[in-house]
Amino acid sequence: MRRKTFLSFLFAFLLILSGCRSPAVTQNQPSTQPNSTETAPGSQPPNEDNQPVSTPGKLVVHFINVGQGDSILLQLPDNQTMLVDAGPNEAGSAVVSYLQNQGVKKIDYLVASHPHADHIGGMDNAIQAFEIGKVYMPRVTANTQSFESVLRSLRAKGLKITPAKAGLTILDQNGLKINFIAPCRSGYKDLNNWSAVLKVQYGGTSFLLTGDAHAESEQEMLASGADLSTDVLKVGHHGSYSSTTPAFLKAVSPEYAVISVGAGNDYGHPHQETLTKLDNAGVKVYRTDRDGTVIFASDGKTLTVKTLGNTIMPRAPNVAAAAPVVPSGGGYIGNKNTHKHRREAGRDRGIQFNEL
Repeated sequence: MRRKTFLSFLFAFLLILSGCRSPAVTQNQPSTQPNSTETAPGSQPPNEDNQPVSTPGKLVVHFINVGQGDSILLQLPDNQTMLVDAGPNEAGSAVVSYLQNQGVKKIDYLVASHPHADHIGGMDNAIQAFEIGKVYMPRVTANTQSFESVLRSLRAKGLKITPAKAGLTILDQNGLKINFIAPCRSGYKDLNNWSAVLKVQYGGTSFLLTGDAHAESEQEMLASGADLSTDVLKVGHHGSYSSTTPAFLKAVSPEYAVISVGAGNDYGHPHQETLTKLDNAGVKVYRTDRDGTVIFASDGKTLTVKTLGNTIMPRAPNVAAAAPVVPSGGGYIGNKNTHKHRREAGRDRGIQFNEL
């Protein structure tokens, strides 16, 4: 019965599928606003006393603290909104509350970077809570409750999915350009390399949001000739050693980096190798496990950044054990902070691997 259910969702998914350096960052003005009241995702908003920070004419990018996972809210200069990922399942209600606190009524552009539960687990909450415009996802499926919940929510609202792939532009108007840099091809053994990578340019400032893209995808982005240079890099795969290769980091050459990561996670994220590379490159690093939600604002010329305070999150859930996935093209790799691969067994999956 479960297989039938999954196949029906897969069929529905296929049916609804239709389908570089900023020259003028003149000043950076970091500021810190401590917030000691932040609590666990799912119980209260991550920053319940946070006030809306959107300003017409500015691009505001919120790297929301969701524990071990990614969720990024972009408030565009024309007052439209984009949500890239929605954290793990237990963060769904917190993400919804955070967006509501920011005055969000509609998510004009919803992007699921890839089907891992720590990126899409809370997305069904967001789909149900807000009016949704366009939806972008890479053309890959996963045999998980989280993925099925996202499809079920999209289908309930009659929403179609536009495949996310390199070369696709979402917006290009009034000095704002948002386009996909990856995935560069249509088949990967590792689901992380399916990650939809977005470049967001506003005037002379830019952001690169890399999902969990690994070295293989980074090499493809380099080979594509795309302008990867950016001011703010959302570090790939929560700071895992498997991402942020030296050549990629050199091409991106960010001034700031943000690592979305949960305190005490089982994977040892962020890995010291990545932190060392960023430090050697002179990159200012913000981490959601230490800084809480990190917010950048751009008027097209100047970047400002503020953090919403140190946050002590509860131990992050072991996503690999809780949410096994099976990509359409093969298995996955498991993860531990030992950096060793391991075979896992579990419900509704055959042989599974997960990878750091």
